[in-house]
Amino acid sequence: MSTQDDLKEAFAGESQANRKYLAYGEQAARDGMTMVAKLFRAVAAAETLHAHAHLRAMDGVKSTADNLQDAIAGEEHEFTHMYPPMLARAVAEGHKRAERSMFQALEVEKVHYGLFLQALQAVKSGQDIHSAAIRICPVCGHTVIGDAPDECPVCKVKGEKYLEVA
Repeated sequence: MSTQDDLKEAFAGESQANRKYLAYGEQAARDGMTMVAKLFRAVAAAETLHAHAHLRAMDGVKSTADNLQDAIAGEEHEFTHMYPPMLARAVAEGHKRAERSMFQALEVEKVHYGLFLQALQAVKSGQDIHSAAIRICPVCGHTVIGDAPDECPVCKVKGEKYLEVA
């Protein structure tokens, strides 16, 4: 083991804790436990700080163009190599909720890949993305630059439900 290995493990652990605590906070809020929900959100934010510090220590944050290249490679890996066998296993095992979550993630990662390619083209020409808004489907994460579609092409939720990202 090396310090670099430790940083990778710590980054992964802190990143997972952040996501898990945000989900726990949502459940606490649904259960009417507003302060417990707030505690989960606060600790999730702290875990993000830790994860970002570990990523920076690994020299994992580079120029925007380099970061976009890394994101493009990651998204492509997810929809070409990671999710297809996972989806096949979920189908084979009859695990309907896993099948739905894997299918939706696979389809949305393709969209993310295309959006990151668009962004990279803009950055390489010295521009930012030209749009007033970026929106996501609250069910599957389908992402659009600009107006939401009438209906999500992945999960069929109504476009009016899309959330604008600040």
